[in-house]
Amino acid sequence: MNKYQNPLESRYCSDEMLYIFSPEKKFTTWRQLWIALAEIEKELGLDITDQQIQELKDNATNIDYDVAAAYEKKFRHDVMAHVHTYGDVAPSAKAIIHLGATSAFVGDNTDLIQIRDGFQHVKGQLINVIDGLAKFARQYKDLPTLGFTHFQPAQLTTVGKRATLWLQSVLLDLEELEFRIDTLRFRGVKGTTGTAASFKELFDGDYQKVKTLDKKLSERFGFKNVFAVSGQTYDRKIDAQALELLSNIAQSAHKFTNDLRLLQNLKEIEEPFEKNQIGSSAMAYKRNPMRSERIASLAKYVMSLATSPAMVASTQWFERTLDDSANKRLAVPQAFLAIDAILIIWNNILDGLVVYPKIIEKHIAEELPFMATEYIIMEGVKNGGDRQELHEIIRTHSMEAAKQVKMEGKSNDLIERIIADDNVKIDKEKLVELLDPKNFTGFASEQTEEFLKDLVDPIIEENKALLGAHTDLKV
Repeated sequence: MNKYQNPLESRYCSDEMLYIFSPEKKFTTWRQLWIALAEIEKELGLDITDQQIQELKDNATNIDYDVAAAYEKKFRHDVMAHVHTYGDVAPSAKAIIHLGATSAFVGDNTDLIQIRDGFQHVKGQLINVIDGLAKFARQYKDLPTLGFTHFQPAQLTTVGKRATLWLQSVLLDLEELEFRIDTLRFRGVKGTTGTAASFKELFDGDYQKVKTLDKKLSERFGFKNVFAVSGQTYDRKIDAQALELLSNIAQSAHKFTNDLRLLQNLKEIEEPFEKNQIGSSAMAYKRNPMRSERIASLAKYVMSLATSPAMVASTQWFERTLDDSANKRLAVPQAFLAIDAILIIWNNILDGLVVYPKIIEKHIAEELPFMATEYIIMEGVKNGGDRQELHEIIRTHSMEAAKQVKMEGKSNDLIERIIADDNVKIDKEKLVELLDPKNFTGFASEQTEEFLKDLVDPIIEENKALLGAHTDLKV
């Protein structure tokens, strides 16, 4: 415990996402790339034997990391360190490992595989968030609640309708995520500066064979798209686009937690609070929204990380410069790990959200009389009253009722005042019936059901194989 530990690893992330960006995943993928390169080069006529390829396959996971570290210290080059480490255990194939390739062949292609696999993992987590929000929205689609603009009471909505606003943001994120997955391009086999000059030499100038090598290798690793042109590296805008997407997901999560923390302060909705959970070391009664706060904290981190690859992409020199390397090693994995943690927590919250209808009703009762005043004036005019006189009467009663609420801490008695005022010509029984909160939610229930049925349910059905894959919180 005398060395810094990354809290994303020790406190927050899933084993699945940690593996995607692990050294084992990285370096075994390097070896799979070298094997595939040798196999396809052999198919295309290069002098590579079955014995060499078999020896590479037999030792694909036989990686001595201490030996690799010693080679890297000697060469100051990570790829060549692993070429030699691989060659030590596959001596007959040593001469053909990395044949014609540049470092970016293993480095960049592996990065793209990790980004793709990270996207797929994020999609599974995101589908579960969508499912959880959809269930919550459907359950509470008819429950009236105060709407807020500027965090001031506004026209009523429903708890479920509000949840569709959170859902809408996540659907936009999923749409972008699926686009990124579908259009992600492999670097493939491009040579040192992207001209494939080394492969031109290997294949005696046969451009068709070089293109076949590029296409076959990309397909072998599951990529239907491959960069038509590149420098030494794939276009660093890919990293910028990937982290911008992760930032967008973080923004949606943060917005959700902002709302939930405010609602928890109002005691209307609470995130889960476990039997033995302690909210405060000093104030024993407290039920702090720690999960929402953790999401908000991690989301800020992800949003800040999105600037790094944008700066890298904009400052690359010509066909390649190495000032992207250290940045990429930090920013890209960290952003994926943090989003993984956010989605784990978000799903945990949705599994145990608690709604308090009676508190919601109480808050509605405090504000609804003010919202009913326009209807009261219109009804009074229809019954022969003067609109301007009624407006003044209602305004005066409203000011007195508000004063009683704010200055004396009493309940809102505006409706009682109006009922007792004979100058307001209105059916008092009809007025009482009108004050059912459901009369003030517009089409919130219908909008919620339609949104879920038309837009959300098809997504859940299409991705139902991804449902239920939750990861427990570590802390």
